[in-house]
Amino acid sequence: MEALYHQTNKQIQEVQSYMGNLERTDRQSVHLLENELQARIDQIFNHLERLEILASKEPPNRRQNAKLRVDQLKYDVQHLRTALQNFQQRRYAREAQERDREELMSRTFTTNDADTSIPIDETLQLNSNLHNAHRGMDDLLGSGSNILNGIRDQRSTLKGTHKKMLDVANMLGLSNTVMRIIERRATQDKFIMIGGMLLTCIFMFLVIRYLG
Repeated sequence: MEALYHQTNKQIQEVQSYMGNLERTDRQSVHLLENELQARIDQIFNHLERLEILASKEPPNRRQNAKLRVDQLKYDVQHLRTALQNFQQRRYAREAQERDREELMSRTFTTNDADTSIPIDETLQLNSNLHNAHRGMDDLLGSGSNILNGIRDQRSTLKGTHKKMLDVANMLGLSNTVMRIIERRATQDKFIMIGGMLLTCIFMFLVIRYLG
């Protein structure tokens, strides 16, 4: 087991050394180095499977330590495999961006190019939607203003009605109890009116904020 352990540990160190060359390798040769590193990592995993079997056959007083050493090698090689995969993903993304950029730079557009009509149509549709949204918001503001004016008119009407009721009550000589009932009802109407105004203002604020 000791010989295989040291051989596997040496291979891991060699892979670590080669990993440092990935960033410095030219694009034509980098995939060759990636394939070589992947083959070495696969071989290391094969050795680790053998080491796990050998560690389980160690004497009881050495078995736990042997398993810990194998687990450390496994952690190291898994880290290397993840690093290689991350490098490959970054390379693939970079090459795709370069291809897209080259294709865009080399492409020529004409006035009849069908592809150019799609962004233009989308822009026109977006402007139309924005215009409709602003117009709808203006309509809501106008409706809210009309509601507030109606509430104010109702308040003035209630005040006039209340005054007339008091005048009639005084003329008819109604009792103080009836007068208090009338005044209480007028107060309740006032609070209802104020509550309606507040709810209307809150609704307009939420609508404006949502559309904005």
